[in-house]
Amino acid sequence: MAAAARLRPSRGVLGVVLSVFLICGVAAYTPDDNYLVSCGSSADTQVGQRRFLADASNPGAVTLTSPQSAAVEASPGAVPPSLRDAALYRTARVFSAPSSYALAVRHPGRHFLRLHFFAFANEAGYDLAAAATTLEVSTQDAVLIERGLPASAQGQDAASSSTPVVVEFLLDVARDTLVVTFVPLDGAVAFVNAVELVSVPDDLVTAAVPLQTAHRVNVGGPAVAPDGDALWREWTTDQGLLLDSWSDAVTREVSYNGTLSRQPGQATVTDAPDAVYGTARELVLMSNSTPGKKQMAWQFDVDAFSAYLIRFHFCDVVGKAPHQLRINAYVDGSNALKDIDLGNGVLVFPFYKDFVLPASAASGKLAVYVAPWVNEIVMPAAVLNGIEIMKMHQSAGSVVVVEPARRAARSRLAVVVGSACGAFAFVAIAVALAIIILRKKKKKGSTEEETTKPTQTQSTTPWMPLLGRFSIRGAIEPAGPPSFSTATNTLPASPMAAPAATAVVPSYRFPFAVLQEATNNFDDGLVVGQGGFGKVYAAVLPDGTKVAVKRASPESRQGAREFRTEIELLSGLRHRHLVSLVGYCDERDEMILLYEYMEHGSLRSRLYGRGHAACLSWAQRLEACAGAARGLLYLHTAVAKPVIHRDVKSSNILLDGELTGKVADFGLSRGGPEVDETHVSTAVKGSFGYVDPEYCRTRKLTGKSDVYSLGVVLLEALCARPVVDPRLPRPMSNLVEWGLHWQGRGELERIVDRRIAATVRPAALRKYGETVARCLAERGADRPDMEDLVWSLQFVMRLQEGDGLDFSDVNSLKMVTELRPPTPPRRQREAVDCETGSVDEGDGVTDDDYTDASMRGTFWQMVNVGDR
Repeated sequence: MAAAARLRPSRGVLGVVLSVFLICGVAAYTPDDNYLVSCGSSADTQVGQRRFLADASNPGAVTLTSPQSAAVEASPGAVPPSLRDAALYRTARVFSAPSSYALAVRHPGRHFLRLHFFAFANEAGYDLAAAATTLEVSTQDAVLIERGLPASAQGQDAASSSTPVVVEFLLDVARDTLVVTFVPLDGAVAFVNAVELVSVPDDLVTAAVPLQTAHRVNVGGPAVAPDGDALWREWTTDQGLLLDSWSDAVTREVSYNGTLSRQPGQATVTDAPDAVYGTARELVLMSNSTPGKKQMAWQFDVDAFSAYLIRFHFCDVVGKAPHQLRINAYVDGSNALKDIDLGNGVLVFPFYKDFVLPASAASGKLAVYVAPWVNEIVMPAAVLNGIEIMKMHQSAGSVVVVEPARRAARSRLAVVVGSACGAFAFVAIAVALAIIILRKKKKKGSTEEETTKPTQTQSTTPWMPLLGRFSIRGAIEPAGPPSFSTATNTLPASPMAAPAATAVVPSYRFPFAVLQEATNNFDDGLVVGQGGFGKVYAAVLPDGTKVAVKRASPESRQGAREFRTEIELLSGLRHRHLVSLVGYCDERDEMILLYEYMEHGSLRSRLYGRGHAACLSWAQRLEACAGAARGLLYLHTAVAKPVIHRDVKSSNILLDGELTGKVADFGLSRGGPEVDETHVSTAVKGSFGYVDPEYCRTRKLTGKSDVYSLGVVLLEALCARPVVDPRLPRPMSNLVEWGLHWQGRGELERIVDRRIAATVRPAALRKYGETVARCLAERGADRPDMEDLVWSLQFVMRLQEGDGLDFSDVNSLKMVTELRPPTPPRRQREAVDCETGSVDEGDGVTDDDYTDASMRGTFWQMVNVGDR
């Protein structure tokens, strides 16, 4: 028997089985959104069991915005009658300028967007074949098709005039309107024959990025047309995909004509129809099969250097008893699935398994293998029922959005109505202002965000799953009537106020499976840090981007509030000296944040010589601190309502590959005072040793609180010793007290880190000491603004770079025994035993080996906020 021989049941039997599946295996599913648009047609088009509505004669939920478009019909004979759904491809809408279809979304969530293209010949003279290679398609959030249709979409030729191309995307739509814009490029035109938008169950696939269907195959079974699928998907056969040369075994197509045993919580008919799970390709092993080739193999054309989500569909339709059929699956040499029990205690039990493949090889080929779990002759050996390969679509271009004309009309109507009612509006505004002023007087002194009742080191938000998933995305409407706008995939400058110009914000929600793959299932060997929130892992995303993955632990004292604050804040802020948010994941009750990877870790770790990293020079320390100050200045001044970090410390200042200082960890950040306010009242939060004492006493938060915390960091960078060291007597145990003591005496050089002391110029040190002292002033009013602090640090760097200055002769500057002042025994005991109440430590101690209790016992200069 030939190695590639296949045993098939008779076509008559298989046809009967398929008919039963089509009748009974597609459960009724009614989508909230189900738009079927026949483009360029003057009449509705019946396609199978579905009716596509003409785009020009059905106004309402679908709006065509096409300043320069034409409805084009195919030339006689250009659409072969044998072509399936031929009626859908006899017309097209052709665009000579950017144009769009706007579809009202009733149910935000996951939707299939299908775009139909058929480059037919036409008497109007449009070269649609050329247009297929140049057009661009985008939504408000992403560029879906960039510079021409995919070279291969479900095995179809994009530029062929005889083969339709259906490009399918699975999108997470969070808007009330999805605008699909078609853009002609290079002087050509753009076109489309039909548009489908169908809402699907939100748990169909959990992925943050858009997914583009590359292949959907009914393995071992016949093709399934859209009418045979609950979500109107098309399933092709695996003919032409099976690699005969990879197997010495025989494969055969099998089918099952009974009722499938679908289990609760497992695959439903919306995941795949019975026509897929009831048919399969089975591996038949022979006694002479070569070791290592006891497997079935398929090869698929894919885009090189792209990541893919691969879904395997299984149903044991050949086993005689449970637990009899166990298989392994491999993708491009990776062990995708290992020892999968297809019976799992129940026969004919449909289920699926997902696997995320990072960027593929340059060949653009993807191989899938299925084999028995042991390398020996076993029967039944292996089966596969279906496979879906979905490209994780990463948009790199600039989106083009053509808003529907009705929005512009609505804007003009608003202007007319506003003019007619001007007098009434003036009176209403005056009354509203009076009410606001009265309410402000009543609210004065009350907290805006949190209760002022003191707590004793309790978490502000307990560990809990997020209540209601959220994605950081949105469409910011233009202020004026123009309906055409272009925007890149960047974020608005601020989360506090919407910019006047149109912006497009993509989703940053990553699937958990991607992060598992990137971190090798959160391998402790990849941990690069750990704080109060949880562990931080070094990881590489499928596109090659290196990121830091911070995963909350169940024991974390920070919870959903801090998680959400960080996402909402960083998704709207971008600055060279702020650590950028790459994304987040909240699947499976996880709280995971992804940041740009900072090669040199934290300023704290570099100051204390953790690992084998070289000591930072004085100039590098200055530059890192100045960078942090610039980042904080951006937070304080970039938006109308400032953002106060509240957790500035050396472990939250990270260093990139060029040792540029960037501010990180915004979980405790909050909005600052309004223009007419001096402060905001809130419970005390921050990290022990860095918190502003005035903020602790009064609970009044201002930008000067960040100035104080950065002043502590400046002193720490100069001396390279912990802010609080309980091993030392008071006042040496507290760096702020100790540093101000020597600065007051004009002898700050005596406590400079001896590793850099010889390089610190006296003039620079004098200015630096004055700056530190001003930042650490007891009253916030006496401290500089962040802008002044940035200027002072830049001036210090200028002084440090100057020539002709003498150095101080400093020897053994960190020998604490030589600098220890006499301390009465009673004061020493008091320093150890005194408790100062509750300061929420946030992400707290990460590098020190001292307990929180010991540190609280030495932070004696702060008032006992627990008694207030």
